[in-house]
Amino acid sequence: MNASLLLRSSAVSLLLLVVMLFVWHATTLPETASTEGMSDEYAALMGMAGGGAAKAGLPGPADVGATIWEKLSDPFYDNGPNDKGIGIQLGYSLARVLSGFFLAALVAIPLGFVVGMSPVMRGALDPFIQVLKPISPLAWMPLALYIIKDSSVSAVFVIFICSLWPMLINTAHGVASVKRDWLNVAQTLEVGALRKAFLVILPAAAPTILTGMRISMGIAWLVIVAAEMLVGGTGIGYFVWNEWNNLSLNNVIFAILTIGVVGMALDLMFGWVQRLVAYRE
Repeated sequence: MNASLLLRSSAVSLLLLVVMLFVWHATTLPETASTEGMSDEYAALMGMAGGGAAKAGLPGPADVGATIWEKLSDPFYDNGPNDKGIGIQLGYSLARVLSGFFLAALVAIPLGFVVGMSPVMRGALDPFIQVLKPISPLAWMPLALYIIKDSSVSAVFVIFICSLWPMLINTAHGVASVKRDWLNVAQTLEVGALRKAFLVILPAAAPTILTGMRISMGIAWLVIVAAEMLVGGTGIGYFVWNEWNNLSLNNVIFAILTIGVVGMALDLMFGWVQRLVAYRE
C-alpha cells in the first residue's frame, strides 16, 4: 500500500470512528423527565435523584473511557479468585489459546503433508475430515469435561479441535498444489523425501499453510471466550460473564473492545509472517 492510499484510508477510518463515537454518545444521553409526584426513593431507583434526568441504560463513550483508563492503569492486580486485573485474565486466555493452537499445529501440519502428498491417504481421510469438521467446538465441551475432568485443560482441548481443521485442510491443499515441475526437478536430482519436504514443498506451500494458521487463530480466539464463559474461573470470557452477572455494563463493553483489539493484533501478526514467506517473482 503506497503512502497516499494509506493516508486516505487512515483519514476515512478516523472519520468513521468519530461518527460512531458521536452516534454512540447521542444515543446514550440521559433522558429528561419530570420528577414531580415521585417519591425520593423511586426517583433514586430510576437514576433521577436530585434532578430530572434519568441515565440511559447503555453507558456512553465517556463512561467507558473512564473504565478503560481505570482498568489499564493497573492491569495485573489480584484481589482473589473473582477480582483479577485484565492483564491476568488475558494472560490465562492467551495461554489456553496458544497451547491448543500449537498442539493442533503439531498434528495438522505433518498430517496435512501426508494427505497432500498421498492421493490414497487423501481419499481415506477425507470422509472423517468432512464429518468432524462441521461439529461446533463447543459441542465437544461436555465430553471433554467428562473425560478430562479439568475445566482449563478442557478449554485447551476445545481450542485444539477448532484449530485443527483449517490448518489441516490448508496444509493439504498447499502441498498438493506445489508445481509438478519443481517436484520433477527434485526427483531428477535424486533428492530424498525428507529434504524434498523441507526444501521444496514447505517453502512453496508456506503461504497457504500460514493462511490456515491465521484462520485457525481467529477461530480459536472466538471460541475461547465462549468456552471460558462455560467453564468459568479465569480468562477474558469468564471476565465478561462475571461482569454481566454484576450488571457492570462499563466493564462488559471494555472487555468486548479488549477482545477485539487482541484479536486484531493476533491477525496482524500472522499477516506479517504470511507476507514474509510469500513468494515474489
